[in-house]
Amino acid sequence: MRPKALQSLLDSVVIQTLYPNEIIIVDGSTNNASSKLLENSNYKNLKYTLVDDLHRGLTKQRNYGIKMVNNNTEIICFLDDDIILEENYFENLLSTYKTQKDALAVGGYIKNEVYWEKAASPKNSNKFYFDGWMRNEPSRFKLRRKFGLLPDTPPGFLPTFAHGRSIGFLPPSGKTYEVEQIMGGVSSYKKEVFDRLSFSTYFEGYGLYEDTDFSLRLAKIGKLYVNTSAQLSHYHNEEGRPNKFKYGKMVIRNGWYVWRVKYPKPNIKSKFKWHATAFLLTVIRLSNTITDKHKKQAFTESLGRIVGWFSLIFNKPKIN
Repeated sequence: MRPKALQSLLDSVVIQTLYPNEIIIVDGSTNNASSKLLENSNYKNLKYTLVDDLHRGLTKQRNYGIKMVNNNTEIICFLDDDIILEENYFENLLSTYKTQKDALAVGGYIKNEVYWEKAASPKNSNKFYFDGWMRNEPSRFKLRRKFGLLPDTPPGFLPTFAHGRSIGFLPPSGKTYEVEQIMGGVSSYKKEVFDRLSFSTYFEGYGLYEDTDFSLRLAKIGKLYVNTSAQLSHYHNEEGRPNKFKYGKMVIRNGWYVWRVKYPKPNIKSKFKWHATAFLLTVIRLSNTITDKHKKQAFTESLGRIVGWFSLIFNKPKIN
């Protein structure tokens, strides 16, 4: 449902220093805007399919696309449609499999969402420091520090009570970092991975945190990395996203789900910290109904979080 964004992405693929052997588009649109766009295009090595209701949804479409991949392919990359690649994205991403022989998956790096600068040593409590770099510490983490709810793992690893620091907390150092979570929209995997695993259909439609689920299951088998020199920009196209109430529910329920994928039997302390953090983040989001310019969206999402949270009492997600 994002034909203009799709065209921008494909135009950034055309100028790659390493061009893909195949470009597979699995379209879940309920209209033909994207298919009309591609009818008049001339992108090399492109395969396009418009799926029906049975195969519509992020994880279903990914599993569908995997079955279309040529047998000779060694690496499968996934890209969201609202991103634009740097011209050496694929070249740098795939080079990681040569330097990290044990890599089963490698993620790319979004460069336009966070401003980083080099820093000699931690000096400012309003900053987050990592590997000689610093960025602004988000207000939610400042508040979590006051309540003793900061993550107990480095960025890219899921804390014992979830609610961790994402890949956005790794600096643009040009280095490759080992992680256990990569972002699905800028990911790549050895094709052999899909002989053992598939994307979970628990995550219907938009599929929030489906990439975390898959990454955590894969990390039990082998190594995952993020190459910060494989860069791209993400433009957060709002078309095709769920309403804020559904999104709020997914934040809580899907967040609980992926936490239990990694920690099926958390101790009492971890359970308390998970709920305490979920409560704190919901309060922060609710406060945005006063401070944010999108007051209605903040309220609707907060309501979704509250409903999702209470639903865990009576109807916890079943871990597949």
